[in-house]
Amino acid sequence: MKLSLKTILLAGSLLLVLLVLAGALYIVTETNQVIITQFGKPIGDMVTKPGVHLKLPFVQKANYFEKRWLEWDGDPNQIPTKDKKYIWVNTYARWRISNPLVFFQRVRDERGAYSRLDDILDGETRNAVANSDLIEIVRTSNRPFEKTGETAIIQTEQQLETVTMGREKISRIILKNAAAITPEFGIELRDLQIKRVNYVEEVQQKVFDRMIAERQRIASMYRSEGDGKSAEIRGQKERELKRIQSEAYKTAQEIKGKADAEATRIYAEAFNRDAEFYQFWKTLDTYRTTLDANTWLLLSTNNEFLKFLKTAGVR
Repeated sequence: MKLSLKTILLAGSLLLVLLVLAGALYIVTETNQVIITQFGKPIGDMVTKPGVHLKLPFVQKANYFEKRWLEWDGDPNQIPTKDKKYIWVNTYARWRISNPLVFFQRVRDERGAYSRLDDILDGETRNAVANSDLIEIVRTSNRPFEKTGETAIIQTEQQLETVTMGREKISRIILKNAAAITPEFGIELRDLQIKRVNYVEEVQQKVFDRMIAERQRIASMYRSEGDGKSAEIRGQKERELKRIQSEAYKTAQEIKGKADAEATRIYAEAFNRDAEFYQFWKTLDTYRTTLDANTWLLLSTNNEFLKFLKTAGVR
């Protein structure tokens, strides 16, 4: 079925109306603010009220900008300090578009804003670091360190310098100086912090070598103390061992003395009861302990040692 001319014109008119409405309407959200430009030039005031708004279709353009706080994260920069020590400094900041019209006129968009912030914040950071000693950038206050055995050894030879400004105040100085410049670009700078500070590679290796030397010195001290304690313990052990051995020897000799005395007493009692039998018994005991099948003795016939043997032969 062929469409009539009237239907085609109606459809074309409807499509044209939709295109006009699409070009004439724009939506502002709670997180956006809009600048209207006509042929590339801003006209009117900025639009911050959320809702649906009108503009001339095809002629005017809605340029959207963030209302929220944005993040700026700088690249690490190698900067010399006042005491001639080269370090890497990395900073970050929070900013927002405070004046969209000025922002659009000066930097155009967020990419241009980041480029400007790089120049401003990096420059102010370089100035502040170059006018401060390293200890001021590293430490925030003169808060005393918790002392351990190791830190006490190190600090006896190297006393920490006194901090007059500190890292936090230096950050505030950078923020104050940079925040005085950014309004020219429609930017409000709210916060800036030094995220990281590090030595350059050459100085870093020297610091590591010094740390290793300090740890080796501490380890040597501990080993020396351990060797001294070990010698002391071994000496105590030897003295205690000798004391125990001496007491044991003394006790053993006392027991032996008592045993010998008791044996002597028993022998004496036995001798007093029957002297001849005792002599006979002792002689036999001597034969048992001195003579065996392979023993040879060269004795005279009058030797007392053979008295009982001769007597036995006679009997």
